[in-house]
Amino acid sequence: MHTLARSPLAVIEYGLDLAITEWNESAARQLGIARQDAIGRPIAELLPTPEDEGVWRRLLDEDSGERRLRHARSDGGHVACAWAHHRVLDPRGEAAGVLCIGRDVTAEIEASRRRAEQQEILRALVDNLDVIVWASDGRGVFTYLDGKGLTAGGVKPGEFVGLSAFDVFKEHENVGLRRALRGEQLHNVSEARGKPIETWFVPIKGERGEVDAVVGITLDLTESRRAEQELRERLSLIERQQQVIRQLSTPILQVWKGVLALPMIGVVDSVRTAEVMDSLLQAVVRTQARFALLDLTGVDAVDTRTASYLVELVRAIRLLGAEGIITGIRPSVAQTVVSLGLDLAEITTLSDLQAGLRHCIGRTPGDERARAGGPLRER
Repeated sequence: MHTLARSPLAVIEYGLDLAITEWNESAARQLGIARQDAIGRPIAELLPTPEDEGVWRRLLDEDSGERRLRHARSDGGHVACAWAHHRVLDPRGEAAGVLCIGRDVTAEIEASRRRAEQQEILRALVDNLDVIVWASDGRGVFTYLDGKGLTAGGVKPGEFVGLSAFDVFKEHENVGLRRALRGEQLHNVSEARGKPIETWFVPIKGERGEVDAVVGITLDLTESRRAEQELRERLSLIERQQQVIRQLSTPILQVWKGVLALPMIGVVDSVRTAEVMDSLLQAVVRTQARFALLDLTGVDAVDTRTASYLVELVRAIRLLGAEGIITGIRPSVAQTVVSLGLDLAEITTLSDLQAGLRHCIGRTPGDERARAGGPLRER
């Protein structure tokens, strides 16, 4: 017993009354209870085991064995011990107590719990996500293959286990694996068996720094590429529809020879104004117009940047040798223009489109008016 007292393992002995008769220094360190505080106390009181309350008494009837028990330490922590127990016999061969030799397995149990947790996470991953999880040894031979993503390719879980990736796939499809076997952790997008895939490669190195295995996660991009293409086509269609709507909402009309009218309706923002500016300037050049009417009768509001664009548009029309005229300004738009301090002194502004048309016809030479159908008459 003297030798056991100096053992690096915890040594505890108790009698038929469950009172502790021996408690070595290793037991004191593992369990956080000093020897003088343990000797003579009932072991069931000192080391209660809620998961198996009668275990200490039952050990009196067992010759030998091992139990794994979890104990509370005096510092508030917990320790798990694997106890190898042996009955202590008196000279008559009858049970006199129990000798327990224990080792701390707290870290071992925690590591086992983490491994089990990781297995559950892996199982949840391969069962519920459209991915392929695989692993190979240091030669590229598959050691694991599973995942819901295998279904799309008609491959069964574990089908390639024991086969070399270099035999299953073409050389250009194994570029990522070769790099991982050289110790490089990488992520790439490539093709395998004619399908676009995205793969993460994680090399696993041994004690000597050599790659012993490669773990990979592969995602089949076929469906996502198809969905992406559909989304692009839809966005393109929406953009074309919006372009048509903008063109319909801002038609450029030739209302008289040399006179263009641009009636604007709804909300006018800077993007729409920029498009209108380009279209109107091209129309002025194409038709050799002398006047361009910007009718804002149907516009309830403009932002500050748009108001500046409208003024710039009129000035750009003037640079092309035509006169830009703004008609039908509503009070809300007028307030925006005034608040910006924009100078409209050089720009002709009239109450409505009819007034603007009269202005243009009035400034057209008589012979041109005659050729265009005569002067505009009031009804």
